[in-house]
Amino acid sequence: MELQKFFQATLLGALCFGVTACGNQEGRVSPTGQAPREFNNDIDSAKSDKSSFWDLFGGTPDQKVQVNRYLWNASLDVLEFLPVQSVDPFTGVISTGYGTPPGSNRAYRATVHIKDPALDARSLNVSLQTKGGRAVSASTTRAVEDAILSRARQLRIADKNL
Repeated sequence: MELQKFFQATLLGALCFGVTACGNQEGRVSPTGQAPREFNNDIDSAKSDKSSFWDLFGGTPDQKVQVNRYLWNASLDVLEFLPVQSVDPFTGVISTGYGTPPGSNRAYRATVHIKDPALDARSLNVSLQTKGGRAVSASTTRAVEDAILSRARQLRIADKNL
């Protein structure tokens, strides 16, 4: 039993020594006193681009993402037969589960991305998928996009009449 404890203690000590050996190497520099040139290129470009941590997430934390409300509501109206799985009004993404449109026997799911505050076709991106995982034809996707844009225009006109 004592032999087993001895081996466990030896193994634990070797692991601790190995981990500490891989530790802080901050003091190591090249013989010239600088980091290798390949690292300096990255540092120089980062300094000149004025990039920041928030660029990884698409902008500054106080930056507001704008989504066209008419496109947003029209997307939910047109695709009401699909169960909504997730919505993110800050990024403009609506994801749905599989559902069958009225008068059809084929199940679809959709992902809608509204990427601009303008009521414009370029602001809307619709992706449809069948239950088998295949993409839907471009004409079907375009028909859904046209239906969303038409409904968005109707909502905008109704809003102006109030």
